[in-house]
Amino acid sequence: MIKIMLVDDHGMVREGLKYYLEVEDDIEVIGEAEDGESAAELAGELQPDVILMDLIMPNTDGVEGTKLCLAASPASKVVVLTSKAEDGLVLPAIKAGALSYLLKDVSAAELSTAIRKAAAGQPTLHPMASSRMMQEVSGAKGQNNKSPDQISPREMEVLKLIAQGLGNKEIAAQLFISERTVKTHVTHLLEKLDMRDRTQLAIYAIQNKLISP
Repeated sequence: MIKIMLVDDHGMVREGLKYYLEVEDDIEVIGEAEDGESAAELAGELQPDVILMDLIMPNTDGVEGTKLCLAASPASKVVVLTSKAEDGLVLPAIKAGALSYLLKDVSAAELSTAIRKAAAGQPTLHPMASSRMMQEVSGAKGQNNKSPDQISPREMEVLKLIAQGLGNKEIAAQLFISERTVKTHVTHLLEKLDMRDRTQLAIYAIQNKLISP
Protein backbone atom coordinates (compact mmCIF):
# COMPACT_ATOMS: atom_id res chain seq x y z
CA MET A 1 0.00 0.00 0.00
CA ILE A 2 1.11 3.55 -0.74
CA LYS A 3 0.58 5.57 2.44
CA ILE A 4 -0.69 9.10 1.75
CA MET A 5 -0.88 12.23 3.89
CA LEU A 6 -3.13 15.12 2.81
CA VAL A 7 -2.15 18.73 3.55
CA ASP A 8 -4.78 21.35 2.70
CA ASP A 9 -6.47 24.06 4.76
CA HIS A 10 -9.90 23.24 3.31
CA GLY A 11 -11.62 20.28 4.96
CA MET A 12 -13.93 19.78 1.98
CA VAL A 13 -10.92 19.37 -0.32
CA ARG A 14 -9.40 16.77 1.97
CA GLU A 15 -12.68 14.87 2.15
CA GLY A 16 -12.98 14.90 -1.64
CA LEU A 17 -9.43 13.63 -2.06
CA LYS A 18 -10.04 10.83 0.44
CA TYR A 19 -13.21 9.82 -1.41
CA TYR A 20 -11.40 9.46 -4.73
CA LEU A 21 -8.14 7.98 -3.44
CA GLU A 22 -9.49 5.36 -1.08
CA VAL A 23 -11.26 3.51 -3.89
CA GLU A 24 -7.79 2.59 -5.17
CA ASP A 25 -6.62 -0.82 -3.96
CA ASP A 26 -3.00 0.28 -3.48
CA ILE A 27 -3.49 3.73 -1.89
CA GLU A 28 -4.32 4.45 1.75
CA VAL A 29 -4.85 7.88 3.33
CA ILE A 30 -3.25 7.72 6.78
CA GLY A 31 -3.33 11.33 7.92
CA GLU A 32 -4.47 14.92 7.32
CA ALA A 33 -3.13 18.36 8.22
CA GLU A 34 -4.29 21.91 7.52
CA ASP A 35 -0.96 23.75 7.32
CA GLY A 36 2.74 23.09 6.82
CA GLU A 37 3.77 23.12 10.45
CA SER A 38 1.16 20.64 11.67
CA ALA A 39 1.92 18.55 8.57
CA ALA A 40 5.57 18.28 9.58
CA GLU A 41 4.66 17.05 13.05
CA LEU A 42 2.32 14.45 11.59
CA ALA A 43 4.82 13.41 8.91
CA GLY A 44 7.43 12.76 11.57
CA GLU A 45 4.98 10.49 13.36
CA LEU A 46 3.45 8.67 10.38
CA GLN A 47 6.35 8.61 7.84
CA PRO A 48 4.03 8.61 4.79
CA ASP A 49 5.20 7.47 1.38
CA VAL A 50 3.64 10.46 -0.40
CA ILE A 51 2.48 13.85 0.89
CA LEU A 52 -0.10 15.78 -1.14
CA MET A 53 0.73 19.42 -0.37
CA ASP A 54 -1.33 22.52 -1.07
CA LEU A 55 0.73 25.73 -1.42
CA ILE A 56 -1.50 28.58 -0.27
CA MET A 57 -2.32 27.94 3.40
CA PRO A 58 -2.44 30.11 6.53
CA ASN A 59 0.33 30.07 9.13
CA THR A 60 2.90 27.90 7.30
CA ASP A 61 2.54 27.66 3.51
CA GLY A 62 3.28 24.69 1.28
CA VAL A 63 6.83 25.72 0.31
CA GLU A 64 7.96 25.93 3.91
CA GLY A 65 5.77 22.96 4.75
CA THR A 66 7.59 20.89 2.14
CA LYS A 67 10.94 21.69 3.75
CA LEU A 68 9.65 20.88 7.23
CA CYS A 69 7.96 17.64 6.16
CA LEU A 70 11.04 16.33 4.37
CA ALA A 71 13.19 17.19 7.37
CA ALA A 72 10.82 15.18 9.57
CA SER A 73 10.30 12.35 7.05
CA PRO A 74 13.20 12.29 4.54
CA ALA A 75 11.94 9.24 2.64
CA SER A 76 8.57 10.86 1.85
CA LYS A 77 7.83 12.22 -1.62
CA VAL A 78 5.99 15.56 -1.81
CA VAL A 79 3.44 16.09 -4.57
CA VAL A 80 2.21 19.68 -4.77
CA LEU A 81 -1.54 19.79 -5.47
CA THR A 82 -2.73 23.37 -5.71
CA SER A 83 -5.34 25.49 -7.43
CA LYS A 84 -3.04 27.08 -10.03
CA ALA A 85 0.58 27.49 -11.06
CA GLU A 86 1.14 30.13 -8.40
CA ASP A 87 3.32 33.03 -9.57
CA GLY A 88 6.81 32.71 -8.14
CA LEU A 89 6.05 29.51 -6.22
CA VAL A 90 6.62 26.71 -8.72
CA LEU A 91 10.40 26.89 -8.66
CA PRO A 92 10.64 27.48 -4.87
CA ALA A 93 8.40 24.45 -4.29
CA ILE A 94 10.64 22.26 -6.46
CA LYS A 95 13.78 23.64 -4.81
CA ALA A 96 12.23 22.94 -1.41
CA GLY A 97 12.10 19.28 -2.40
CA ALA A 98 8.70 18.75 -4.05
CA LEU A 99 8.97 15.95 -6.57
CA SER A 100 5.80 16.71 -8.54
CA TYR A 101 3.56 19.72 -9.19
CA LEU A 102 -0.09 19.20 -10.09
CA LEU A 103 -3.11 21.46 -10.37
CA LYS A 104 -6.46 20.58 -8.87
CA ASP A 105 -8.02 20.27 -12.32
CA VAL A 106 -6.37 16.85 -12.77
CA SER A 107 -8.68 13.86 -12.94
CA ALA A 108 -8.82 11.24 -10.20
CA ALA A 109 -7.05 8.78 -12.52
CA GLU A 110 -4.28 11.28 -13.30
CA LEU A 111 -3.79 12.00 -9.61
CA SER A 112 -3.58 8.30 -8.74
CA THR A 113 -1.03 7.75 -11.51
CA ALA A 114 1.06 10.70 -10.29
CA ILE A 115 0.98 9.32 -6.75
CA ARG A 116 2.19 5.91 -7.92
CA LYS A 117 4.96 7.55 -9.94
CA ALA A 118 5.97 9.71 -6.97
CA ALA A 119 6.14 6.66 -4.70
CA ALA A 120 8.57 5.20 -7.26
CA GLY A 121 10.59 8.43 -7.32
CA GLN A 122 9.33 9.63 -10.71
CA PRO A 123 8.22 13.28 -11.08
CA THR A 124 5.06 14.60 -12.72
CA LEU A 125 4.65 18.24 -13.77
CA HIS A 126 1.37 19.75 -14.92
CA PRO A 127 2.01 21.40 -18.33
CA MET A 128 1.09 24.84 -16.96
CA ALA A 129 3.38 24.36 -13.98
CA SER A 130 6.17 23.18 -16.26
CA SER A 131 5.80 26.29 -18.41
CA ARG A 132 5.78 28.53 -15.33
CA MET A 133 8.84 26.80 -13.92
CA MET A 134 10.76 27.34 -17.13
CA GLN A 135 9.93 31.04 -16.97
CA GLU A 136 11.09 31.21 -13.36
CA VAL A 137 14.26 29.24 -14.11
CA SER A 138 15.15 31.47 -17.04
CA GLY A 139 14.90 34.59 -14.90
CA ALA A 140 16.21 33.09 -11.68
CA LYS A 141 19.16 34.57 -9.84
CA GLY A 142 21.38 32.90 -7.31
CA GLN A 143 22.14 29.84 -9.37
CA ASN A 144 23.64 26.73 -7.84
CA ASN A 145 27.33 27.63 -7.45
CA LYS A 146 28.56 24.11 -8.13
CA SER A 147 30.69 24.28 -11.28
CA PRO A 148 29.85 22.07 -14.29
CA ASP A 149 33.61 21.49 -14.55
CA GLN A 150 33.45 18.82 -11.84
CA ILE A 151 31.07 16.74 -13.98
CA SER A 152 32.64 14.12 -16.25
CA PRO A 153 31.86 14.18 -20.01
CA ARG A 154 29.66 11.09 -19.70
CA GLU A 155 27.83 12.52 -16.69
CA MET A 156 27.28 15.71 -18.69
CA GLU A 157 25.64 13.68 -21.46
CA VAL A 158 23.37 12.01 -18.91
CA LEU A 159 22.55 15.37 -17.28
CA LYS A 160 21.51 16.93 -20.60
CA LEU A 161 19.26 13.97 -21.41
CA ILE A 162 17.67 14.13 -17.95
CA ALA A 163 16.92 17.80 -18.59
CA GLN A 164 15.20 16.80 -21.83
CA GLY A 165 12.86 14.57 -19.84
CA LEU A 166 14.31 11.15 -20.70
CA GLY A 167 14.10 8.26 -18.24
CA ASN A 168 16.95 5.91 -17.37
CA LYS A 169 15.91 3.29 -19.92
CA GLU A 170 15.73 5.88 -22.72
CA ILE A 171 19.09 7.37 -21.73
CA ALA A 172 20.70 3.93 -21.69
CA ALA A 173 19.42 3.20 -25.20
CA GLN A 174 20.59 6.55 -26.55
CA LEU A 175 24.09 6.32 -25.05
CA PHE A 176 24.47 2.56 -25.65
CA ILE A 177 25.14 1.83 -21.97
CA SER A 178 23.31 -0.26 -19.39
CA GLU A 179 20.44 1.11 -17.33
CA ARG A 180 22.45 0.24 -14.22
CA THR A 181 25.30 2.44 -15.45
CA VAL A 182 22.84 5.30 -16.02
CA LYS A 183 21.60 4.95 -12.43
CA THR A 184 25.21 5.16 -11.22
CA HIS A 185 25.79 8.35 -13.21
CA VAL A 186 22.57 9.87 -11.84
CA THR A 187 23.65 9.05 -8.29
CA HIS A 188 27.04 10.69 -8.89
CA LEU A 189 25.38 13.79 -10.33
CA LEU A 190 23.08 14.14 -7.33
CA GLU A 191 26.02 13.78 -4.96
CA LYS A 192 28.35 16.17 -6.83
CA LEU A 193 25.71 18.86 -7.20
CA ASP A 194 24.19 18.32 -3.74
CA MET A 195 20.67 17.78 -5.09
CA ARG A 196 17.70 15.61 -4.19
CA ASP A 197 16.17 14.53 -7.49
CA ARG A 198 16.10 14.63 -11.29
CA THR A 199 13.88 17.71 -11.43
CA GLN A 200 16.53 19.74 -9.61
CA LEU A 201 19.15 18.38 -12.00
CA ALA A 202 17.06 19.60 -14.94
CA ILE A 203 16.74 23.05 -13.37
CA TYR A 204 20.50 23.17 -12.85
CA ALA A 205 21.11 22.28 -16.51
CA ILE A 206 18.84 25.10 -17.69
CA GLN A 207 20.20 27.68 -15.25
CA ASN A 208 23.76 26.92 -16.35
CA LYS A 209 22.75 27.08 -20.02
CA LEU A 210 23.69 23.45 -20.66
CA ILE A 211 20.45 23.21 -22.61
CA SER A 212 17.93 25.88 -23.60
CA PRO A 213 14.49 26.16 -21.90
